[in-house]
Amino acid sequence: MLRFGIISTAKIGRDNVVPAIQDAENCVVTAIASRDLARAREMADRFSVPHAFGSYEEMLASDTIDAVYIPLPTSQHIEWSINAADAGKHVLCEKPLALKAADIDDVIAARDRNRVVVTEAYMVTYSPVWQKVRALIDEGAIGSLRHVQGAFTYFNRDPANMRNVPELGGGGLPDIGVYPVMSTRFSTGKEPLWVQAITERDPDFGTDVYSSVKADFGDFELSFYISTQMANRQVMVFHGTDGYIEVKSPFNANRWGPEEIELADRSHNESRIFRFQDSRQYRREVEAFARAVKNGKEEIVTLENSKLNQKVIDAIYRASERDGWEAV
Repeated sequence: MLRFGIISTAKIGRDNVVPAIQDAENCVVTAIASRDLARAREMADRFSVPHAFGSYEEMLASDTIDAVYIPLPTSQHIEWSINAADAGKHVLCEKPLALKAADIDDVIAARDRNRVVVTEAYMVTYSPVWQKVRALIDEGAIGSLRHVQGAFTYFNRDPANMRNVPELGGGGLPDIGVYPVMSTRFSTGKEPLWVQAITERDPDFGTDVYSSVKADFGDFELSFYISTQMANRQVMVFHGTDGYIEVKSPFNANRWGPEEIELADRSHNESRIFRFQDSRQYRREVEAFARAVKNGKEEIVTLENSKLNQKVIDAIYRASERDGWEAV
């Protein structure tokens, strides 16, 4: 069993990842760390975790864990991924790992010098939903892919929420813009060459709250919009010459709606529905991570892959400041 320590008591850890680790077949949570020992003990008691620490450094120095999960504010991901790797711990870091692609180089160096596994927590890449989308595209189920369309929106104007605090790495593109990009790259195996974008910022927070993006992948285009101040919506559609694939609840599986894929033919006279009753994408993520630690052969999101994804987000920000296309 791979023994996890959790760095912080953040909501995504409490609600999604820690329960997934405790439910997994090959890993377990053995420690919780917080800057506030009382909060660490409270969360540890909730999940029957044996150890609680009042500092991250103390937990990293402990032999009670083999790996860490990091759900800290985005601005701290690079620092603590490197600290954990240098402590000899394997690292599962919440997305986005970085706010600039170049910053990932230091994490790659820490991974290599310590010979540990470090990966960014893109749970969608472990979901049977997205693996089915990739398989359908690979087998030519929709002919030649011509266009991908996506949307991911929610409404949040809480000034205390880290997503609305620039200093903590807030903003719509780091939080949710990464998903249409990663899921398209994962499903097609292709990289965008150019991007064009419009981005709007909140006048009070300064964070980006809306982006409309077009990305040129050479053989096809991706167009998507994201917002942190619009009514909730999420959808991804892969449109080809012989049909299309619509992913009904592409990112927040289970919580958003039915986990379904619709495959429609060219004339839309016939369609097939693929249903996934419980993808447990967070559990699949942590189990894959644990297998990668054990055998080094499991397909996970590499840091090199993370850097390519972040390069797209960097290019979107640059494109938002000018007219026309920006090279990725």
